[in-house]
Amino acid sequence: MADPRVTIDLLWFGDRDPPAGRRGRRQGLSVTRVVDAAVAVADAEGLDAVSMRRVAQELGVVPMTLYTYVPDKAALLDLMLDRLYLRMERPDTTGRPWRERLAAVAEENRALYDQHPWAAGLPASRPPLGPGLMAKYEHELCAFADTGLDDVETDAALTYLLGFVQGSARAAADARAAAERTSRTDQQWWAESGPVLAEVFDPHAYPTATRVGAAAGAAHDGAYHPEHAYAFGLARVLDGLGALVTNRGGDRCR
Repeated sequence: MADPRVTIDLLWFGDRDPPAGRRGRRQGLSVTRVVDAAVAVADAEGLDAVSMRRVAQELGVVPMTLYTYVPDKAALLDLMLDRLYLRMERPDTTGRPWRERLAAVAEENRALYDQHPWAAGLPASRPPLGPGLMAKYEHELCAFADTGLDDVETDAALTYLLGFVQGSARAAADARAAAERTSRTDQQWWAESGPVLAEVFDPHAYPTATRVGAAAGAAHDGAYHPEHAYAFGLARVLDGLGALVTNRGGDRCR
């Protein structure tokens, strides 16, 4: 694992000259190009496909060349995620009601995961401490202005909101992956599995599950609908935060 200082230096200074004694970098390459190539591989083939060897292949160099730019895969993943954060659109929601501001933050992150599904699979407990993350964090914290939450509550509320969005994105990505892996949509899978299940399933033994499952399946044309799950979940997250905002004497009318 790379020295944290090396990774943080790369995050903040990127393409500066290599430290004294390190092998010179190949002319024409840069940290930016290496990271962009890795992002392209992840977008096209998934995170499991990203390796120093695979990225080197994409750039037309031998793998050892990359180590003069990025020390290891862990550092590369940090650089990749921070690059996505740097490029996120951050519309100004100043003056809008707090629920709309937080919904906008959720949508910004959801759009990121829609464009780069692999990012939702990265752990959130040790984020890249780079300029992209810091700009993102500053922007998202400002969405809590006038809510009456203190600093610790604001950080916790943001973590709660982003955790919901990331979990929702992972579930949606898993559903897409299952459809691709089996070459069947959820509707096709249920059409094939339903009649088989009916042969062994006793609806009288599970009356509540039968009733609720049938209603949900009819409403969503399947057992799981990512759009509905996201919309319903986000509304409940905001409702929960709304109770806290009200309790703290924040902007109740917004």
